[in-house]
Amino acid sequence: MTPKFFVAAVLAAMATTPVLAAETVDNPLTESATWEDLRFDVMGERELADGAALLELDAPYRAHDAATVPIILRQLDPDATIHRATVVIDENPAPVAAELGFSAAMHPIDFEMRVRVNQYSNVRVIAETDSGAFMTGRFVKASGGCSAPASRDPEIALASMGQMKLRMFTDAPQMSTPRREAQIMVRHPNYSGLQRDQVTQLFIPAHFIDHMEVWQGDELLFTMDGGISVSENPVFRFSYADNGTTSLRVKATDTEGNAFETELPKAAEG
Repeated sequence: MTPKFFVAAVLAAMATTPVLAAETVDNPLTESATWEDLRFDVMGERELADGAALLELDAPYRAHDAATVPIILRQLDPDATIHRATVVIDENPAPVAAELGFSAAMHPIDFEMRVRVNQYSNVRVIAETDSGAFMTGRFVKASGGCSAPASRDPEIALASMGQMKLRMFTDAPQMSTPRREAQIMVRHPNYSGLQRDQVTQLFIPAHFIDHMEVWQGDELLFTMDGGISVSENPVFRFSYADNGTTSLRVKATDTEGNAFETELPKAAEG
């Protein structure tokens, strides 16, 4: 676990493709004393500007399942270049959920992932561009996401760990650098360290994907450095500029030192 993820988790403890929820109400960020405690450890001395005109973070006001809350990062200003984005869930035991790195092929950003939300909390994204850092987000009503029981028996979950699947939603148009939409699913229990074995009732040690890269040929699309707030069996849906290669390659490591690499053919599905 990187120092940033560890420090954020300690501070939070001291401060004590999925469909969005049907309840669609405006849920902007709220005042957060926890964020004021975390801000320096996440961003240091850098100033944060209002990111409402740059990037939208779409998240349900009231989540159906706190362990798999869908969030979508959608770029609003096509002229900006977003290099990195940090997803922070204020009230989670480890608030820094993921640090995302984007290549030019990902612009404009349209990126979806699933996270755990442990109690009612702001979910914010901090986007870094050539002109500075910008923040926006949503308030999400959910609880128990980090301690929710795993969906599979541990032996079964570990047996399928590292299996990956790619779904393509559009065929590649006949034009240069076409935009395509893809979804990558990775089998991994992503244990948070707060879940109990349903048989022994003992806590299952934290064990999660801490780094992932997605490539098309020799071109990197995006990276993800994650913590315990990324959901079980991570799913990433995104649009990108296709360079004509026939497959995507996914490389990932987890906190137990396991490494996974899979070449996934770009077979289009409806």
